[in-house]
Amino acid sequence: MQAERRRSPRYPFIASAEITDEKENARITSNISDLSLEGCYVELPNPFPQGTAVMLEIYTDDDFMETHAIVAFQEPKMGMGLQFNDMQPRFAGVLSKWLEKAEQKKAIKTRQTH
Repeated sequence: MQAERRRSPRYPFIASAEITDEKENARITSNISDLSLEGCYVELPNPFPQGTAVMLEIYTDDDFMETHAIVAFQEPKMGMGLQFNDMQPRFAGVLSKWLEKAEQKKAIKTRQTH
C-alpha cells in the first residue's frame, strides 16, 4: 500500500474538464472525480505520462477555473492525478469556493450517518 502524500483533504467533486498537453497541444475532455487545494483526479482511459505539463480547465454549471498542472501519477485505463501550479488568484478563489461547498456537503453527510 502506498503512503498517503496529500497535504490537504480531498473531496468527491464531479465536474467536466478539458486537459491540454502543453508540449504536444493535445486536448482531451473528461471528468473530475476528486478535488483538493493542491490538485484533482481526472478519469481518463488513456492518461498522460507522469510529469506531463498540462493546462487544466474545470467547468461546473455555474463557474469555471483554469490552471497549469503536472501529472503527479497515472493509473492506466483509469485516470491521472494532477498537481496544480501557477494558479491565478481569481481561479484560486473559485477553487476555494468549490472546496468550501464540498466540505459543507461532507459535514452534512457525516451528521446524517451518525
